[in-house]
Amino acid sequence: MQNTLKIALIQSDLVWENPNQNRENFKAKIESIIDAVDLVILPEMFTTGFTMNAVEFAESMDGKTVLWMQELAAKNKTSIIGSIIVSENNNFYNRLLFVEPYGKVKYYDKRHTFTLAGEDKVFSKGNEKVIIDYNGWKICPLVCYDLRFPVWSRNIENYDVLVYVANWPKPRISAWDALLKARAIENMSYVIGVNRVGIDKGKNEYSGSSAVYDVLGNAITSIKPNMEQIEVITLEQSHINYYRNKLKFLDDKDAFNIN
Repeated sequence: MQNTLKIALIQSDLVWENPNQNRENFKAKIESIIDAVDLVILPEMFTTGFTMNAVEFAESMDGKTVLWMQELAAKNKTSIIGSIIVSENNNFYNRLLFVEPYGKVKYYDKRHTFTLAGEDKVFSKGNEKVIIDYNGWKICPLVCYDLRFPVWSRNIENYDVLVYVANWPKPRISAWDALLKARAIENMSYVIGVNRVGIDKGKNEYSGSSAVYDVLGNAITSIKPNMEQIEVITLEQSHINYYRNKLKFLDDKDAFNIN
């Protein structure tokens, strides 16, 4: 068990439907991180922005972006998280990739597709909740709209960290702030939310408000809204253990299954 987990949150603008430029931009940002970190977190659909043009921009699991993530992870000795558009078995997925330093790739397919933007008409939803064991930490990765559905994220696996990558628009950012905090409190876990900034082609504005909350719902980051920023923060296993053992709220959780 690694007692600490050092993470880098990259709150960034995205170049609309330009994977090459976005990869170059994020490469520069990742390589600018001075600290040795265990995990780098990028926003949702970080190569394209939140486009429904899956036919043109979908990649395979051995495509350019996965290879790019593997190379960067190996070079910088860190894992990298972010979601992209993936084509598989004649379906499109908004797929969160977790790429480890030695090339291993794990993934989670977004379960709750965003009907307001027509994502449900283009993308197939995932059906499996994924828990990733990394350096002794149990990490549950989710994507944007999943944040609104607490049953799906309920901590029945005793995970340590809940991660959301997002393109969450500014007009509803108060919900983002409130729900991230709520997910931390109810699940007694660290909760990380990494959101983009800027304006996309559809004139949707994004203010970021990326954050990390501890198990009591306290914000432990200082990322400013409406600007590109990288913040490195250290999570502590002792913090989780102390409050779970002291308060024991998870011992009283309801038992259920999700179909």
